[in-house]
Amino acid sequence: MTATTNDRAVWLLVFDGLADWEPSFALTGLRRWAKVPVRTVGFAASPVTTMGGLRLLPDLALADLDLDRVSLFVLPGGEMWEADGDRASIEPVVHGLVSRRVPVAAICAATLALARSGLLKDRRHTSNGREYLLNHAPRYSGAEHYEETLAIRDRGIITASGLGAVEFAREIFEELQVFGADELAMFHEMYRHGRLPLPTA
Repeated sequence: MTATTNDRAVWLLVFDGLADWEPSFALTGLRRWAKVPVRTVGFAASPVTTMGGLRLLPDLALADLDLDRVSLFVLPGGEMWEADGDRASIEPVVHGLVSRRVPVAAICAATLALARSGLLKDRRHTSNGREYLLNHAPRYSGAEHYEETLAIRDRGIITASGLGAVEFAREIFEELQVFGADELAMFHEMYRHGRLPLPTA
């Protein structure tokens, strides 16, 4: 059974121990301000508990996800990416999405999934450090394209450091073109630098 929603949505992968704060700016901006549908998908349809203790019930199991209904796929960080387990099943999903020109966004340890999938070999990208990718993803190639920055976007692939949740959100907003330049600048000033916009006369 595949997703039956008529609208394409942004899908967030959820799993036990996901770093729930990392995609929060992006998801809130998309759902509340841009009115973009946001859905959750798990490795199974059973409940998961985030790193912060939130209990979530995925909308769908990964095997049932219709890739043609995805407008952007978000991979949050979590210790799972550094361990053995279900993570291997994500590789055909991200390759399927990229082949459909659907953007994929990974933050913190989730960048390991893209490194292992070979999707960073010819794209500018970032993570928690070049050595982090080299140490945890033996098949990682493309280290010459690594950049020391909080978040970066290259041909449908968004990567971010675990310290760059705000920049991660901004790259997602830009990829989906849901806000204009002034709104993006205001978002970054507010949430990265704590500067409220000046009142208009």
